[in-house]
Amino acid sequence: MIRKLLATIFMNLKNSIGWKTSRKIVVFSVDDYGNVRLNSKEARANMDAAGMKIYSRFDALDTLETKQDLEQLFGVLSSVQDKNGRSAVFTPFALPCNINFEQMESENFKQFRFETLPETYQKLAQQQPEAYTGAWSLWQEGISKGYLKPQFHGREHLNLHVFNDKLQKRDSELLTALKNKSYASISDEQYPTMSAFAAFDFWDVKENETLAPMIAEGLQLFEKVYGYKSNYCTPPVYNIHRSLFKTLRENGVRFIDLGLVRNEHQGLNQYKKSFNYIGKNIDGLSVMVRNIVFEPTEERGMDWVDFTMKQIETAFRWNKPAIISSHRVNFCGHIDPKNREKGLSTLKKLLQEIVKKWPDVEFMSADEMAETLSKSKK
Repeated sequence: MIRKLLATIFMNLKNSIGWKTSRKIVVFSVDDYGNVRLNSKEARANMDAAGMKIYSRFDALDTLETKQDLEQLFGVLSSVQDKNGRSAVFTPFALPCNINFEQMESENFKQFRFETLPETYQKLAQQQPEAYTGAWSLWQEGISKGYLKPQFHGREHLNLHVFNDKLQKRDSELLTALKNKSYASISDEQYPTMSAFAAFDFWDVKENETLAPMIAEGLQLFEKVYGYKSNYCTPPVYNIHRSLFKTLRENGVRFIDLGLVRNEHQGLNQYKKSFNYIGKNIDGLSVMVRNIVFEPTEERGMDWVDFTMKQIETAFRWNKPAIISSHRVNFCGHIDPKNREKGLSTLKKLLQEIVKKWPDVEFMSADEMAETLSKSKK
């Protein structure tokens, strides 16, 4: 009872301040697209046989989106329309680059190498044609038809400091993952301030000087890969030091996703807490805060449709857009088709409930929503 009360208070608190709008705007901000975590079912089996731990559902199920993943996702998104006749839209916070596994192996895993996403898809179409032939073309079709509007999630979804340190030490779990063309089941307990998957984590604040050019290059490659400049960023795992906001801004980013309560690393394991809200300005970037969680394949013993609808209702009550946070893993079926079936069927039911309860709903991409609120503020 107390937990439920606290959850209700928190749900209302995070919607109580910041930009407001009377419009019923629904956004799906979905992280991790374009990223290779697991190569295949066979790769997962090989890693299991080598004793590699599964730390989360991402290590067990998360793969680069296949042709089937995208086809079925588009079918669900197009199954509903808002008051303007527009289908639901995903904003995939996406990566333009991945590890170049083949080049690294040819060089005996001496140093980190990366490739662009179209190169990754080209290789996978040859290696796993049933899953990946035509997938990159389908990605581009999804953008042109308005089902997808990707935005920046980093150059690649890994921490280079952790990666290079493990590579230098010839870490067995990293080498096993790389030999299986994957970056999963990577422990990072020995790095107190860094996640193996958080690209902008660091130990010493001076390390951000080396991260700045990587971000600039990532944004340039994002434009090359996806066909337009990104103006919105969600840093991997939400972690980024504000000294990097200047680089984001200079390369076209105007909006950034940050957590409601932010615990920003200041270096040497020292942290500073801050509170965020939609429309807060930090060093020239407008902050966006996701106010709704939708993780339909995460087992929490709840009805995800009912839970998400209640969150949306709270957001609308406070005249806030419904910014729904999710992850690609919910809609992946390459390892286990039942995972994709569960995620997409729950998504479809949620969309049907949304348009039924709020006939005046408007589906928008994250950047459209941010631009709309920015103009209304002016």
